[in-house]
Amino acid sequence: MKKVLILGAGLVSRPHVRYLLDVPEFQVTVASRTVSKAEALIDGHPRGTAMALNVDDQEALEEQIKLADLAVSLLPYIYHPIVASMCVKHKKHMVTASYVKEAMQALDGPAKEVGVILLNEIGVDPGIDHMSAMKVIHEVRRKGGRIASFVSWCGGLPAPDANDNPFGYKFSWSPKGVLLAGKNPSRFQKEGKIVDIPGDELFHHYWPVHIPGLGEFEGYPNRDSLPYQDTYGIQPTDWMFRGTLRNVGWCATMAQIVAMGFLEDTPLDPAPTTLRELTAQLLGVSADTDLPGYLAEKWGMAPDAKPITDMAWLGLFGDEPVPAGKNTPIDILTARMETTMAYKPGERDLLIMQHEMVAQYPDHKEAITATLIDFGIPYGDTSMARTVGLPAAIAARLILQGGISGVSGVHVPNIPEIYEPVLEELGRQGISLKETWETLDS
Repeated sequence: MKKVLILGAGLVSRPHVRYLLDVPEFQVTVASRTVSKAEALIDGHPRGTAMALNVDDQEALEEQIKLADLAVSLLPYIYHPIVASMCVKHKKHMVTASYVKEAMQALDGPAKEVGVILLNEIGVDPGIDHMSAMKVIHEVRRKGGRIASFVSWCGGLPAPDANDNPFGYKFSWSPKGVLLAGKNPSRFQKEGKIVDIPGDELFHHYWPVHIPGLGEFEGYPNRDSLPYQDTYGIQPTDWMFRGTLRNVGWCATMAQIVAMGFLEDTPLDPAPTTLRELTAQLLGVSADTDLPGYLAEKWGMAPDAKPITDMAWLGLFGDEPVPAGKNTPIDILTARMETTMAYKPGERDLLIMQHEMVAQYPDHKEAITATLIDFGIPYGDTSMARTVGLPAAIAARLILQGGISGVSGVHVPNIPEIYEPVLEELGRQGISLKETWETLDS
């Protein structure tokens, strides 16, 4: 029996755990600070074990890693290098869906020395995006071409039948993480020129994006796109861009929310007691001010303009009490959105990914589009959980069964030895991108 240690029992862990429990020769231990969450995931499976583990207790953590053949870290990103270093020390493999940071990259040499793989960025974004992009890029190279333009979009959204609030959004993962991402600066290449967008201007830079079969969305930049030239081994002369997809109208409202200071993480003094007081305090006006009228005049828009009516729907002009124990603008907003923008039982989410590339050959060009549209299962797993959890689970299985062999050190899934078998199995799980290749004039 191969022993898999899964650290964490959060929102994306259920399909991950169930996939590994379905492998007859695997013994799976789920370790979580809250043992009831681990027990719910194991659900009495004879080859599953649930245990309470505080990962800050490094002695206890190391003991569990020693007992495993492979560790999967579904923990917050700050713990990944700790888990990875213990895996290297005890010659165990590791899988995580999170980004490679400096502390992780520093373990590349030691991991190669002991012959273990530390596989990172094997979720959806990052993860499926890398694998599906590299599949196309390597095919273009095989045909004698190069990538002249690269644009990639990804977004987790409510399915059309669940899209029933004015923001066009519901939370399938950490609400605070979604909001904090709205403060990230971005960098990308547009028509051969480098563009830098400050974090406080992010939502002022968005474009219409057409997704076949679903219609129009809006997309905005996702952090720094330029390092992916090295990740993918490409040097586009036109676009090099990675972006986030949202339903139409999200950016206009979020731009005003950012400008008002709702994403700030500094405690308020005095602490507001109602949402109206919070909004008035951020605006520097009295709480008895006509807030929609004030904002209409301040922003030069009608009182029924979408950003204002969206905020009214969220309750930011009303007398709802500030959630207990919250005293920073972002924590108050997060708690409010968790209450009003959660999925109801039976509702589906939607994961969209689309790559748009132009390949240059000696005598012609090709336009390549690769699109993934995946829906959650009513009363079952969300698409976000499946598309994050399954790639990591598949990779863990392949590593332990020899399906990914001869690879050691710190990796992301950008080489055929990793992405080919993972994409093949994802296809069997109903998750795949549809590609179209169109010949253009040179």
